[in-house]
Amino acid sequence: MNITEKAKENYEKLFKGSDFNWNYDEELGEIVSNFSLDEAQRYDNLDEKTRQMVIIAASIATQSKKGYEISIKAALNVGVTPIEVKEILYQAVPYVGVLKVLDLLDATNKIFEEKGIKLPLEKQGTTDLENRFDKGLEVQKSIFGDVIDKNYENSPENQVHIQKFLSDNCFGDYYTRNGLDVKTRELITFSILISQGGCEPQVKGHIAGNVNVGNDKQILLNTVTALLPYIGYPRSLNAISCINQVIPD
Repeated sequence: MNITEKAKENYEKLFKGSDFNWNYDEELGEIVSNFSLDEAQRYDNLDEKTRQMVIIAASIATQSKKGYEISIKAALNVGVTPIEVKEILYQAVPYVGVLKVLDLLDATNKIFEEKGIKLPLEKQGTTDLENRFDKGLEVQKSIFGDVIDKNYENSPENQVHIQKFLSDNCFGDYYTRNGLDVKTRELITFSILISQGGCEPQVKGHIAGNVNVGNDKQILLNTVTALLPYIGYPRSLNAISCINQVIPD
């Protein structure tokens, strides 16, 4: 295979000890490896851990079981912890739905067992049925500010329960967990949303949320660049359009 030296270097770093290879289609392997492991990385400027974490998020959103398995093995090779891997999966649940996570949860545990990682992992939840709403609302407002109060005020009576679900479930059950800080969770959420496609209103909301927690425009553009080889041009260009609308130069 005609692979650049940088792509070879990154391949060895990420997939050392893995059975992943392109023997079944070397021509496509050349194109994809040179682009994803060399060219794209020249521009994304993400540290290796962050890059692999957002790729995990994209693999969940795109429902690529094989891609997910490859990505978590690579992530573990560059220092992403088992708890961080599992928390990315947890963070995806409110954004992709639990049905898309079930098979991947099983795959995660099998890979952990193969690598000698003791299961179950330490629990990371910090809320209970009594305080999840209050703590979730607190985190929600810390990210999005006064717009949350307006969402409650403007919600019809027969839909206000959805706002409560967002506060107690999406934020109270997930964003309050240990293992990933809120800044990282927002970047993971952005990655999941842009990788799914068709979520542009939510993408724009979470672009603003990312900025509020310290992920600036350049970090978001870097994330899109890192994910482009995995999610394709249409979804990447849609994400860039959303970024430019919310954060104009």
